[in-house]
Amino acid sequence: MLVRDAMSTVVLTIGPAHTLRQSARLMSTRRVGAAVVLDEDSSGLGILTERDILNSLAHGQNPDSETAGSHTTTDVVFAAPTWTLEEAAAAMSHGGFRHLIVLDGSGPVGIVSVRDIIRCWAPARQQVPA
Repeated sequence: MLVRDAMSTVVLTIGPAHTLRQSARLMSTRRVGAAVVLDEDSSGLGILTERDILNSLAHGQNPDSETAGSHTTTDVVFAAPTWTLEEAAAAMSHGGFRHLIVLDGSGPVGIVSVRDIIRCWAPARQQVPA
């Protein structure tokens, strides 16, 4: 199975000036665990995850003044839609992260998460007779 078969095509894109609270609200509304941070003035694409927001809060930082750009991972590993799920899982395991931005050409077309891969690999639930 390929990344394109498992990825979510709901890609939340935010700017580096979004506060962590705004970012969390958007992520919650869209029911996603990561947002692509697009900074056209510098590094291009980065990723902000729920873990990044949680770490900021754990350090006592103010989510209303801390920005996405200050907590964005810019050293991002990107996946191609044609990667196998095994390749995606290996990249995540090697890098110690749970989300990969999927690029097709120059833009993001999806995000694949550990949860997406597990859904594909887990056997279908069978109904147990009552």
